[in-house]
Amino acid sequence: MLIDSHHHLWTYDPAQYGWINDEMAVLKHDFLGPQLRQVARENEVQGFVSVQARQSLGETRDLLEIASGEPLVAGVVGWAPFVQPNVVDIIDEFAGHAKLKGFRHVVQDEPDDRFLDREDFNAGIRTLRGRDMVYDLLVFPKQLPAAIDFADRHSDLPMVLDHIAKPAIAEGALDEAWKRDFCELAQRENVTCKFSGAATEVRDASWSIETLRPYWDVALEAFGTDRLMFGSDWPVCLLATEYSRWLDAVKTLAASLSDSEQSKFFAGNASRVYRLS
Repeated sequence: MLIDSHHHLWTYDPAQYGWINDEMAVLKHDFLGPQLRQVARENEVQGFVSVQARQSLGETRDLLEIASGEPLVAGVVGWAPFVQPNVVDIIDEFAGHAKLKGFRHVVQDEPDDRFLDREDFNAGIRTLRGRDMVYDLLVFPKQLPAAIDFADRHSDLPMVLDHIAKPAIAEGALDEAWKRDFCELAQRENVTCKFSGAATEVRDASWSIETLRPYWDVALEAFGTDRLMFGSDWPVCLLATEYSRWLDAVKTLAASLSDSEQSKFFAGNASRVYRLS
């Protein structure tokens, strides 16, 4: 079984998706149910977790509406304005949807590297407690120290680190500061990690399995087979790779794992953490 723990869906609108610039022409299209079903057929994917791509309540509602009619979407990670005092009312609005599994804020775009320390944001995050929700961490390496403190502050909240925290793979040598902080975050038992998005950090299609291997080795050693999961970051991954190439590369990297370990990495861990049915 194969579950992709990280993909995006959108109806492309340049005004709504301003982060998609002219160098990302491959992303300036609609990516919806028909495209998702094609990816699933071609790569034998049984389920996906759909993650927010813009900080909008409207997009979260749209994703939940799509999920209601699309069996392939097993779960949704949406967005909510956690800094607003009324966020609990917004969470209550969404909480009744069976496919809502968690929330994410685009922390990587915040100018303050210690954004995760903000008291208003943390007050909002506390509203997730007791709701069987997951919080997805989207951070750059420079924000990992704050993420470590954040995970400690909410040790009873399951968290998932996206894209191995986006190390600067394009620069060549493995960043020892990233490795140090990444491994420190992995010591927090409430944090699981997605091995996703790594090819995109090479910035072009020049990557190989050996380009990725040092990062795979660090992630596997740090999180182990019980807290590491497969993700594609489709369609953003198309900036550097076709879906099938990414999947084949990760399968090669994971080939040394036992059958049961591969089962956890490619499906079981995502199912457990996100409570997919």
